[in-house]
Amino acid sequence: MVIEGFILVLSCLGVIQALFLCFYLFTLKKGNIKANIFLALVLLGLTIRIGKSVFHNYIEVDPRLRNLAISTILAVGPFLWFYAKALFEKQQTFSNQHYIHLIPFGLFVLCSPFIPNNGDVLSFVAYSLTLLHFGIYLFICWKTILKITNDTNPQLLKWYRNIVVGVSLIWALYVGIFLRLIPFYILGAISFSFLIYMFSYLLLKRHVFALEKYSNSKIDRETSKELLHRVKELFENEKIYLDSAISLKTIAEKLSVPSRELSQVINENEQKNFSEFVNHFRIIKAKKLLVDSEYALEKIATIAYDCGFGNVTSFNLAFKAETKLTPSQYRTQYSAA
Repeated sequence: MVIEGFILVLSCLGVIQALFLCFYLFTLKKGNIKANIFLALVLLGLTIRIGKSVFHNYIEVDPRLRNLAISTILAVGPFLWFYAKALFEKQQTFSNQHYIHLIPFGLFVLCSPFIPNNGDVLSFVAYSLTLLHFGIYLFICWKTILKITNDTNPQLLKWYRNIVVGVSLIWALYVGIFLRLIPFYILGAISFSFLIYMFSYLLLKRHVFALEKYSNSKIDRETSKELLHRVKELFENEKIYLDSAISLKTIAEKLSVPSRELSQVINENEQKNFSEFVNHFRIIKAKKLLVDSEYALEKIATIAYDCGFGNVTSFNLAFKAETKLTPSQYRTQYSAA
């Protein structure tokens, strides 16, 4: 009884969290808005389908309502593919030809009162076709991933690939349940909950929408890499990071590039903001000084200032974030080595 209650709570929490994310994406007014809407529709379709599983596992749901919930997976596949086109091709306008892909979904919704859902042969065929349809679009999404060139932002590609992996896993679980290879019907809902919370974690940690603020940028991958190389050369040759007053605008002016482009280049290639990027160089120098015999008697504060940090607190926080050790711990551990 306790286990059943725990499973119910876990499944319901996943559905609630997914609905919250859908609302967030629908109302997000920055970045690639069209892509955000398609992703929200993917999540909404899965949430309705999973929600049906949760309720049906504990209470009897009317066959017509079950069919309406099942119909949503006929929309998830096309919207997942549309999301890729909006994300990588920056496609903001979709013609009527694209929305033809939603015809099976519309037909299933219209016919839901008449489609059998009582465990007979026709019910088996109907559900088989919906899973097959979903599988075909997952195949198309994987082909899209494989066709993506090196010009694509690697972080966006990784983000989309993770989403497709998660959706494919849910599809595979439901296929296994349908074929009775997996005996636990509620397993699909439980897996969905874990995936939703993982998705939420990634979104909060360093999610794709932070990168999508550059969706209208014209800078290509080769130019981006070349500019990053110039930035690193400037840092290594002129030690400009030792200046505690360094700013994005200062570096951009030195390189004669817009600040926005410089920020994009660092974000996309290093997965760091400007402050983190600068601190990385400072910490490299700090690690050398901490084990340098000439600095053995120097205070941590002195090393912090010599490396360009404005205060000891920011030095300690940045150092531990990158090395998992405090400066004092690092000095003790590696000076003795």
